[in-house]
Amino acid sequence: MKHLLMILLLGLSISFTANAEQKKQLGDWHVHYIAFPAPMLTPEIAQHYGLQRSKYNAIINISVLDDDTQQAQKVSVSGVAKNLLGQQIPLDFKQVTEGDAVYYLAQLSFQHKQQFNFTIDITQGDATEQLTFEQTFYVD
Repeated sequence: MKHLLMILLLGLSISFTANAEQKKQLGDWHVHYIAFPAPMLTPEIAQHYGLQRSKYNAIINISVLDDDTQQAQKVSVSGVAKNLLGQQIPLDFKQVTEGDAVYYLAQLSFQHKQQFNFTIDITQGDATEQLTFEQTFYVD
């Protein structure tokens, strides 16, 4: 399974130009993030990483690279997704390491045309940065 997730995410970022992987500069980090429907994962990858494929689930993927070296960083990632009614859903990120790559994955249940505002805290030692973005999910 080595690098399968990275290959999948590369394919997703190419095929989803409107909601493709995005990047923000936060402090000394390049933070890459993508949120996509769980059925985009193959059954094998979902099973390998303990993710549930459902048309009502999304996967949130965060990766953090050092600004200077571009090396993946091991950090602490936590966050919430807030819907338009103001309900906050905690996100439970788990770290996935494949070779030199480090990803942080969380799942989120949603309803058709549901919009979320994400607030993700990234911490390493004394440094903490906050990533915010919004995304609308659709049931296919």
